[in-house]
Amino acid sequence: MRYERMTPFRVMDLVRQAQAYGDTIHFEVGQPDLPPPPGVKRALGEAVERERFTYTESMGLRELRERIAAHYRHDYGVEVDPARILITPGTSNAFLVAYLLTLEAGGRLGLADPSYPCYPNFAAMVDAEPRFFPVDRSNDYLLGPEDLEGTALDVLHISSPSNPTGTLYDAEALKRLADYCREEGIALISDELYHGLVYGKRAHTALEFSDEAIVINGFSKYFCMPGLRIGWMVVPENLIRPAEIIAQNLFISAPTLSQYAALEAFDYDYLAEVRETFRRRRDYLYEALNPLLPVDAKPDGAFYLWCDVSAYTEDSTAFSRELLEAIHIAVTPGIDFGRHGTATKLRFAYTRKIDHMAEGVARLEKYLKERP
Repeated sequence: MRYERMTPFRVMDLVRQAQAYGDTIHFEVGQPDLPPPPGVKRALGEAVERERFTYTESMGLRELRERIAAHYRHDYGVEVDPARILITPGTSNAFLVAYLLTLEAGGRLGLADPSYPCYPNFAAMVDAEPRFFPVDRSNDYLLGPEDLEGTALDVLHISSPSNPTGTLYDAEALKRLADYCREEGIALISDELYHGLVYGKRAHTALEFSDEAIVINGFSKYFCMPGLRIGWMVVPENLIRPAEIIAQNLFISAPTLSQYAALEAFDYDYLAEVRETFRRRRDYLYEALNPLLPVDAKPDGAFYLWCDVSAYTEDSTAFSRELLEAIHIAVTPGIDFGRHGTATKLRFAYTRKIDHMAEGVARLEKYLKERP
């Protein structure tokens, strides 16, 4: 059975297990604790009052697709035809649509190792074959054409900034990959969910370098709307109708109330405050954790630290369980994200207030000093 090829999303198991302790310090789950822009709540309430309970067209509200197109002009100087934008129930559905658009059964999907754990699970759903390419400190946790040469791929799927490391493809690196994929006939999927949460650098979209790329983004992270389950994808012109047909059958349309709420998400003054809040949290936790558990790469974006625990364990799953049971700190084991070097890594999310994290760091420092 295909589901037997899938692995559990361990971080969600941790969320459940952490509920057993009333004083848990949460470093595990990757969702912002900040509210969305104020207009989102008003728009959501207005949509309820106006009884917006019917389906929208499968591609999504035209107004929202136009607003997202305007966002690409604002942030990247890129013109995107709203007709190329598909609104999805979160980015997870967008990944599945992208794989159905680009992969045959047995198709070869290139992924970084480590990377987001659901990618290979979606590959299993469409009976594709994931091929993993190791990334680590030696290549700044980023893939380049030289890593892919000699390997036949149908699709390359990257993320920038990445989960779990927060590393970012700059313009040159992204262009090199886009050019390589075009030359080799490889479909390029770029997960850009953490755009907006980039600190001290500029994020670049794959659309700056290729009209053939499939770009995926959403409202869960930067826009602080994880529970509204709303995302989007930009597809090449020749895949608009196939994407629409898949959406019609897979989910009919994204949640209508969430689409109306998302119309008011592009409040750039508010979003700048969101970014600054997470930058301060990153700086605090990096400085506090690095002396205890060395951070392999200071993140350019997202809200994670990828920490080396090899001084204490060769089994990050057992060590994360130990920390939860002993000092009620919830962290995600590295093995959730792949196999390359992950048995000695933990992912810490800086998605809570600094005083909450400071309590966790204090517990951790004391425990590591006293641990046999």
